Amino acid sequence: QVQLAESGGGLAQAGGSLRLSCAASGRTSSMLVTGWFRQAPGKEREFVAGTRWSDGSTLFADSVKGRFTISRDYAKNTLYLQMDSLKPEDTAVYYCAGGRSSVVTVWASVYPFWGQGTQVTVSS
Repeated sequence: QVQLAESGGGLAQAGGSLRLSCAASGRTSSMLVTGWFRQAPGKEREFVAGTRWSDGSTLFADSVKGRFTISRDYAKNTLYLQMDSLKPEDTAVYYCAGGRSSVVTVWASVYPFWGQGTQVTVSS
């Protein structure tokens, strides 16, 4: 099993920045990809960004492309989501998800490992 723990959420103003962290523990060797998802009240969970650990390849949702970036600390098994130019519509609970797939996928059902989520609120 893989355990994931997100941190770094909070309140930001529109145009501001936040950095989320996702720390992985357990059998991390079985986790080939990690994705970030978010869920706003009354909406379905949606894919935000993801990366493949083997080569660092990334995938971003169109809604965050150019504003969000991913970085990773292999020694700490930690993934970061840097969120810049935040918008009120970025407000949601953000989840880190780990998967065994060899490619990053936007489908939440493919990821077996999930963190508890961290709240991000962007005020206008």
